[in-house]
Amino acid sequence: MKTILAIETATEACSLALARGDVVEQRHEITPRQHSQRLLAMLEELLPGGGLQRHGVDAIAYGAGPGSFTGLRIASSAVQGLAYSAALPAIPVSTLAAQAQTALRLGLAAPGQFVFSAIDARINEIYYAWYQFEKGLAVPLTQALACSPKQVTLPDAIVAAVGIGSGCRFLEHMPANVRQALGVVAPDLLPEARDLVPLARHSAARGETQLARDVQPVYVRDEINWKKIPEQGKRK
Repeated sequence: MKTILAIETATEACSLALARGDVVEQRHEITPRQHSQRLLAMLEELLPGGGLQRHGVDAIAYGAGPGSFTGLRIASSAVQGLAYSAALPAIPVSTLAAQAQTALRLGLAAPGQFVFSAIDARINEIYYAWYQFEKGLAVPLTQALACSPKQVTLPDAIVAAVGIGSGCRFLEHMPANVRQALGVVAPDLLPEARDLVPLARHSAARGETQLARDVQPVYVRDEINWKKIPEQGKRK
């Protein structure tokens, strides 16, 4: 697929990119709690006048999570509507994998390196997975998990790795062997929409696309760990 529209809103960043072959145009802003307001404006900037097919878009890639519950719902709703209206396939991409691709493109990680990609999941938890780059793509070594920082586990094969993403802000609370393995960390890195594209094209080449009706976020958590007001205790 030559032309892909990519949408990533699973973190504080609202990020859209239009990739025509090797030429990528992107809109990327750090806009906590403003994704819904900025998304349509960015879309109009990238595709003036609308009409995905008119602009030659072949598919829509989206950051499927894990990440912010609201951010994921915004992206999936937008992608579902666009895919329905333009009769285009959608391609889900792991936000953690896209974040690893961002690190590779920016030179924070090198080809062949192990990467610990993590996102702050709030409620004293993080989302994370371990990756290694093969032929320029982030290949998962573990499934994405949600847990407290102290429960992070280090795969046996990994001695040294790069840590990226907001989940790395809790490095001091992780097990000693994880801290020792992560010699370099970039806790302020956020995934960018343009970095969904290589993974999306790889998935499309393998026939791993979705119909609009099948678009949905990946939450990872089976339950949201929040307490009702009566369970929270009295404020001090």
